[in-house]
Amino acid sequence: MASQSTLPLRHELKFLISPEQEYVLSRALDRVLKRDPNGDEHNEYAIRSLYFDTVYNDALFDKIDGVQNRDKYRVRIYNYSDRVIKLECKTKIGSLISKRSISIPRELCEQLMAGDPTGLEQTRSGLLCDMYREMTIHLLRPVVLVDYVREAYLHDAEEVRITLDKHLRSGMRSIDLFDPHVPVIPPLEHDETILEVKYNRALPTYIRSLLNTYAYNAVHTAVSKYTWCRAYEGLEA
Repeated sequence: MASQSTLPLRHELKFLISPEQEYVLSRALDRVLKRDPNGDEHNEYAIRSLYFDTVYNDALFDKIDGVQNRDKYRVRIYNYSDRVIKLECKTKIGSLISKRSISIPRELCEQLMAGDPTGLEQTRSGLLCDMYREMTIHLLRPVVLVDYVREAYLHDAEEVRITLDKHLRSGMRSIDLFDPHVPVIPPLEHDETILEVKYNRALPTYIRSLLNTYAYNAVHTAVSKYTWCRAYEGLEA
């Protein structure tokens, strides 16, 4: 884990809301916040992540057990394209989160998908060095694909970012990040939307009020998309 003193830490709240709640909240947010510049005309884009875990599933069980300090590694693409490929490590420190991210070429991504850390020890990237360590010492390897459609809204104050993640799908045992035709299955019984609210120190009052108004009975959850999707391998979330 990277030094805690060097990580920019943020708050993250997660909720499950119904498609009907999502419809109403989306329109309310669109009136007062900025749209994500990466979205299409409907302010949406597809995200596919390939998550990594150790041979003992440490990331999964640390999450289930509520371990306070933990890391989770993934490779992410957008709209099923290899134009932008991100290697990311999401770090949880107590109740706060941080994320490190770098762009990588497809060739390196294919190497990571194959579980091959060769050459990563030569890099100047701290994230890639950490990936090398985890792959060689803890046998980090790709385990599950996670697909969803994201709608996001932004506010400059406290760097607020509100996302509505819809149509969550698990690739089950497939790890082919670049195959748009991988069979997927919804892990949530009612295909709920995952509402995530991220901010630096304090959530502006009027945004909190807006969320309380339009998502007043949202179900707070600590379970991650990764954990839900891994449940289809017979591992309980």
